[in-house]
Amino acid sequence: MPRRQGYALLIALVAGTAALAAAVAFAGSLLFGGDRATAAATTAPQGVAHSPAAPARSSGHWLATWAASPVAGVADPAQAEDQSRRVIRNVVHTSIGGTEARVTLSNLFGTQPLLIDHVTVNTRPVTFRGAASVTVAAGGQTVSDAVAVPVDADADLVVTLRTPTADGPVTTHPNSHQTSYTEDDRGTWATTQWRYLTAVDVRGGTRASATLVAFGDSLTAGTGSTTDANTRWPDLLADRLDGRYAVVNAGIGGNRLLLDGIGPRALDRFERDVLGVSGVKTVVIALGINDVQAFPNETDPERITGALRTLTQRAHARGLRVIGATLMPHRGYARWTAAGEQVRRSVNAEIRAGGVFDEVIDSDLALRDPAHPQRLRPAYDSGDHLHLNDAGYARLAALLDVDALTGDRPKVDAL
Repeated sequence: MPRRQGYALLIALVAGTAALAAAVAFAGSLLFGGDRATAAATTAPQGVAHSPAAPARSSGHWLATWAASPVAGVADPAQAEDQSRRVIRNVVHTSIGGTEARVTLSNLFGTQPLLIDHVTVNTRPVTFRGAASVTVAAGGQTVSDAVAVPVDADADLVVTLRTPTADGPVTTHPNSHQTSYTEDDRGTWATTQWRYLTAVDVRGGTRASATLVAFGDSLTAGTGSTTDANTRWPDLLADRLDGRYAVVNAGIGGNRLLLDGIGPRALDRFERDVLGVSGVKTVVIALGINDVQAFPNETDPERITGALRTLTQRAHARGLRVIGATLMPHRGYARWTAAGEQVRRSVNAEIRAGGVFDEVIDSDLALRDPAHPQRLRPAYDSGDHLHLNDAGYARLAALLDVDALTGDRPKVDAL
């Protein structure tokens, strides 16, 4: 199902289920209460979440069709008086399809156990070790049982949750560039936050045998792209791969390699957001520009390239192939400095020289203005001189050699 039809699915699901929300919630409070709600709890330490059910790669079947990195714990902005009737509808966009699905729910930034007593994938009920409800420990995550549900590639998928007693912090991924919804006794509210949901895995009925994780910052998360158009570069790469490889987006706007800030720093979240992804065999690393331009600025390019090498080594220890990107120009952006520009150039020179990644995507060369190489090409600039527009993300997605990635051509050329 193409993107445009996926949005139509969303409209149908929301319209068709909104009228039933109150009834489902009331019934759910009777059916899913009591001790059964705590039967499937999982626990993980703060910062790096592990779950006994998480390492699906061992089965050789599950692949992540979508994922989002948990970013922060926030106060619930829509605290209804009657929590039992609140329903969260996370809308996500798939990369590959399947005949079965499972979901990962995270309470990473929570400070108390989280009861989730009603979960569906495209209206199909989801269970957790056979129970209809689950309690996720503070700092933990849980993976659902498999549910038989047709999942289309390149389509919108609606994962519905009910959290009848939650009062925050809510584990979220903000600035998703996708419209999701919250329903309660007061009405339906649009949001661009994904709440609690961090992965959807599929199996069956797919040509894909592996997953690619795009690990980056706002330029991977899609800042500057059109909301609900699914024009982030990982989405467009998935379109080019046409079901031959799963692609998930582990980008966080504002994320850094070396320092915490918006989301945990990349060195700390790599285990969860890359190595913990179902079926991962390839990672594209596109990080470092925020270390250069955001305060406090990193002035030593060797610290940036050293962190990138560390990520590559950790990926190699798990047998992953690593593709890395050069840092794109951003002169004209509010925080650009001449000193930062020199750091950026030094980082790029070392990346191009080899020894940091297995392969290199020269996004700097491909997207810079030939007449003003410290700036983005105007046709690709979203307007702030740092982030890309839809055309820029399409150009970035085009840099990856999809035949080499999928093994359709035996020799892999440097990118």
